[in-house]
Amino acid sequence: MRRLASSLMRPVGAAFVASCFAAAFGAASAAPASAADRCVEVGCVRAVQVTGLIDPIIIDFVSRTVGEANATPGTVGVVLQLDSEGVAVEDAVFTRFVNGLVSSAVPVSAWVGTDSDALGGSAEMVMVLPGSSMSPGSELGGVGEQRLPADRYGDLLAGRRSVLRAQTVGAERAKLIGAVPRVTLSAGDHLVGLPDVTTKQVKDAEGRPKLEPVTIALVGKLDLWPQLLHTVASPAVGYLMLAIGIGLMIFEFFTAGIGVAGLVGAGALTLAGYGLGVLPIRPWAVVVLLVAGIAFAIDVQAGVARFWTAVGAVGWGIGSVWLFDGVSLPWLALMVGVGGMLLAMISGMPAMVRSRFGTPTIGREWMLGIEGDAVTAVDPDGTIRIEGALWRARTNRATPIAAGDRVRVALIDGLTIEVEPLEGPAVDYRERRSKVVDTESG
Repeated sequence: MRRLASSLMRPVGAAFVASCFAAAFGAASAAPASAADRCVEVGCVRAVQVTGLIDPIIIDFVSRTVGEANATPGTVGVVLQLDSEGVAVEDAVFTRFVNGLVSSAVPVSAWVGTDSDALGGSAEMVMVLPGSSMSPGSELGGVGEQRLPADRYGDLLAGRRSVLRAQTVGAERAKLIGAVPRVTLSAGDHLVGLPDVTTKQVKDAEGRPKLEPVTIALVGKLDLWPQLLHTVASPAVGYLMLAIGIGLMIFEFFTAGIGVAGLVGAGALTLAGYGLGVLPIRPWAVVVLLVAGIAFAIDVQAGVARFWTAVGAVGWGIGSVWLFDGVSLPWLALMVGVGGMLLAMISGMPAMVRSRFGTPTIGREWMLGIEGDAVTAVDPDGTIRIEGALWRARTNRATPIAAGDRVRVALIDGLTIEVEPLEGPAVDYRERRSKVVDTESG
């Protein structure tokens, strides 16, 4: 539950910790020109937010920041504010990225703050970056097989650190087994321990002396569009975008023309395509999800959830559970995706299509001869219930039907069902009234 809450609150947490970095330096709000001048005097540290999976967006952003730091006079370090559940790139790409961080002339370190995680390849990165630290309440581990080459970095999971293969450990234990060199309570404590960071002595709230960084903070965040792509490349968002896109496209298929649902659905599928293209997925599971969408559409066309809805439900569940390979889909996102799709396809979508949009008769021939009940009087129009679904109905041959009477489907005309009484054949009452009038007038 702690990890799920962390992933859901990650944007809020990232903004909060960025403000902590700014407060720790004490001069982050200075104007760019004055900050550049002071960098030469007291030094600057680039603080970079790294949240979610390490994907191409994050790698490009961090690499550019490190390059700028090396080209900026007075920059004494780069700190990665890390809260990551793993890596979403190939091992060779990840290795080149880490090699660049380790070989940077400006030292690069990682700080795993309270309620943050460094899992999978992210944990390896923390272990090889000198000066990295963790805060109490953070977690490190779940590495699995080591991604970084042992010929350069050694066996990162040897000895007591082997526990990190399948488990996560807190800050104190990570230090005890040699995974990180130090435990820090805050961003300021992490910075004070870095080389070349200028500090001053102050007193805390209880009057005790402590060191506080004087070095200037330059906090960096992704721009809006890269941040959107990075967000979509997370398992929960990528999966939900796929579910929303498929659902809206099914809805749009039964409407006339291209509407808002179609445009939003196409946009969601485009974003899902990017996210799933970055994330490690099982292609066969994607195919199963698409086939499940087709199965749902068959019964939406028919207007009632029947056999194909059951096929779609099973397929959607299987595809959702097995979609990602090597990264986990949060259970809350799984429940929302599966439950929302089933609710929409079993209840919402058929009812909406029946009530709002005219569709062809194809797919509903099974209703001919089916029996139901008149919910209201059908004289000549009314409402009937067939197998739990409500339909707009009119009488066949103008035979009036009272509310509560049993009826039989005689004809299907678009979304309107023509029915006749279950007892006795339908009689055209209009013809009878016409004969009576002719007899009286004669």
